[in-house]
Parts: sequence; C-alpha cells; structure tokens
Amino acid sequence: MSKINSKILIVDDDEDVLLAAKLFLKQHVKTVNTDKNPENLPTLLKKESYDLILLDMNFSRDATSGKEGFHWLNKILDTDPTIAVILITAYGDIELAVQGIKEGATNFLLKPWDNKKLLATINTTLQVHQSKKEVYDLRSKQKTLMEQGDQPFSHIIGKSQSMLKVLTTVKKVAKTDANILILGENGTGKEVIARAIHRASQRKGEVFISVDLGAISESLFESELFGYKKGAFTDAKEDRAGRFEAANKGTIFLDEIGNLTFPLQSKLLSVLQNRKVVRLGSVKETPVDVRLVCATNMPLYQMVDEGKFRQDLMYRINTVEIHLPPLRERVEDIPLLVEHFLDVYCKKYKLPVKRLHTSTLKRLEKHHWPGNIRELQHSVERAVIMSETNVLQPNDFFLSTPDKQETDELLTPDTNLEATEKMLINKVIDKHGGNISKAAKELGITRASLYRRIEKYEL
Repeated sequence: MSKINSKILIVDDDEDVLLAAKLFLKQHVKTVNTDKNPENLPTLLKKESYDLILLDMNFSRDATSGKEGFHWLNKILDTDPTIAVILITAYGDIELAVQGIKEGATNFLLKPWDNKKLLATINTTLQVHQSKKEVYDLRSKQKTLMEQGDQPFSHIIGKSQSMLKVLTTVKKVAKTDANILILGENGTGKEVIARAIHRASQRKGEVFISVDLGAISESLFESELFGYKKGAFTDAKEDRAGRFEAANKGTIFLDEIGNLTFPLQSKLLSVLQNRKVVRLGSVKETPVDVRLVCATNMPLYQMVDEGKFRQDLMYRINTVEIHLPPLRERVEDIPLLVEHFLDVYCKKYKLPVKRLHTSTLKRLEKHHWPGNIRELQHSVERAVIMSETNVLQPNDFFLSTPDKQETDELLTPDTNLEATEKMLINKVIDKHGGNISKAAKELGITRASLYRRIEKYEL
C-alpha cells in the first residue's frame, strides 16, 4: 500500500502520545515529524513546509481551557494560511470544537483516539487542505493579475481620436453596473473592450465569463446558458450550472447577440428581466447577479425595424452603446498595433526582435483591412514566422485582395502616369500576396526595378 505523499507535524507535550502517533502514521504517511514544545513552531515552520499539523490544545501551563492551543493555531495560520490543522485534546466538548473551527482549524480530534479514525480524519483533512491551497493559489494569482492590470485600459492600443473617444466612454461607464452594448465589425476588438470594462468595474475581483452566442446551437442554448439537472436529457449525467450561474457576482459577455433567433431572444429577455435562471429539467429559480456586456457586428436597429430582433431586448441590453471604429478609420494606430504584435510573436516564437521597413509600414497603412485588427494580428504573426530577415519587407506580408473601391480608383480616367503606375504596382503586389517575384513577372520588370519603384512610391 503506497504512503500518503504529505508532510505532517505533531505538536503535543505528552511524549507517549507523540511516539504512538508517529509509529502508527509513519506506516501511512511519507513524512511525520514531532515536537513537544509549541514554542518551537515558528522555527519549524520557517525550515519546513507542512501540509498538516496535529496540534494539542492544552499544554502544561494551561491544562483545560484550550486557550494556549488557540494561540498557537493563530500563529500557524498567520505564517501559512493554507496549512491544515487538526486540534487534539483530552478535554474536548462541542463548544471548544466549534470555537476551534471558527478560529481556522480544519478538524477536531479527541484523545484517546482510535487509529482508524485518526487516519480517516487525516485523509479527509488533507483533501480539504488541497482544495484550500488551490483556492488560495488561485486568489493569489488573481490578485497579482489585478495588480499588474491596475491600468485596466493598458491592453487597448491606440492614440487616434476615434479610439480616445471610445476610451472616454469606457472610463465613464465601467464603474457603473449599466448594461453595455458594443457595436463594431468583426475583428475590431469588442471582447478586449468588454474585458477592460470588467477590469475597471466594481466586480473586477470576480469572474469574467465570455459566451460566443454564434457558436451555440439553438438546441443547446438553455443548457449552456442556464444549466441543467441530472436526467434532464440523455447525456445529462450530473447537475451542471450554466454560464449565468458561473458568472454570478461577476461579468457575463454575450458576443454575437445579433445571431439569436426570436424564441431564444425571448428566453434571454426573461432572465435579464427577472435576474433568475431555471436549470433545464428543474422548476427551481436561482437568483443571479451579473454585469451584462453584449456585442455584435450586425445592424441591430435595422433588425428591430424588420422584426428580426426584439425591441424590448434591445432596450434591455443597451443602456450605453460603444461603437468601435474599423481599422481603416484609425490608420494612425497601425504602427502601434504592429509594434505590439511584433513584440508578442517574437517573444512567443523565441526569435530576434524584428522591425518593419519603411515601405512595409506604408503599405500596411494603405491596406483596407477588411478583417480589422484580427487580420493585422494574423498578418504580423505569419510575417514573423516566415521572414528570414529581421527587417520585414512588403513581400513578407500576405494581404487580402484590394476591395472594389481600391480597384475602381485604378480605373479613374483623370490620374497622371505616375499615379497610375503607383496604383497598378500596388494592385499587382496585393494580388500576389506580397510576392515580389510574381508581381515583377506580371508587370514585365525585374525584381530590382520593382523594388526601386516600391521605394519611389513608398509602397
């Protein structure tokens, strides 16, 4: 039988008790240390990290009240709040046991004990210790992240007037509990804004739950958002909380809310109005307290007019609206975004720091970016991976085909020769995804000639 992989300390002024406990527990636990003097506890805890301490409540100077045991219990927990402590005494009663648990002990044991009961109590307590430690570690990590994120808008990159306007609105509404609707094209960073609102809110110490409504089928909508009871359907093997219950006290972000069908809109509206959910297969109402942030790239107002989106749900979710501009309307932010993504992906792939050639940045600034920041991010990542030099050239970027407006500009009759040549070169380079060799071949010139023209026109 394998031993429990834990480290236990027993503190008791009765040497016979220490010897008996150690002899028995060493058969079942990997490390068992003992000490008869509680005054040694501070030193012992500095030298070793214990999972569990069995602590006598009554030492020689105070035989019955348990006050000395409470004193050392508090010292232990002040040193390490994750240590599990079992209090032991020969003079136990219910009041003393309750007080011990209130003071922070994990369990309570009376002397003389039965060895089987002692081992069972230790096993149970160690399980509690593990859960306690995981929660403590999680909170510590969360606290660290919060401290690092004291500037809740540090992840929002941009100096353009349109983004500064967005930030001004976000700062005003974040501290409130108002429902927020974020509107914008795909890839504009709607979830980044939603998370920034959460980090700056009164709920920042609680969870942020993101739900992509566009990825949830109609048949799974209720079970995913509201949860279900065991047996509610064939695969419901156990009770499960939905996303709303999971987000209780925190923020729930409903992305792509415009994709909901009319019947699902009604079910969501009911929950938002009543602030209660009913798990599938149950009749019990569970109150939920959440901050609601929604987002969509769809024209909700037009959908309301067409009867495709409930007007009352629209009013419910958009106490405040935030409109995110597409990347083509905030061109001055492209250099900052590119610099950020270059730093991220060079570190991720353990590559030397890369930078852009001037002509490359000019080309990125002139691209239409139909996929917005997400497209730019993926383009930079690909360029970082595929480039063989530390200075990224235009042909290191695979960009989508120019849109109709850019193509139409090429056909404008009143442009001069240089302007026409510039637009033609730009179009052909985009057509071949930045491949200079293929572009030069189609244009009927050498690579060197094409590079000279790229420099000349700052493409």
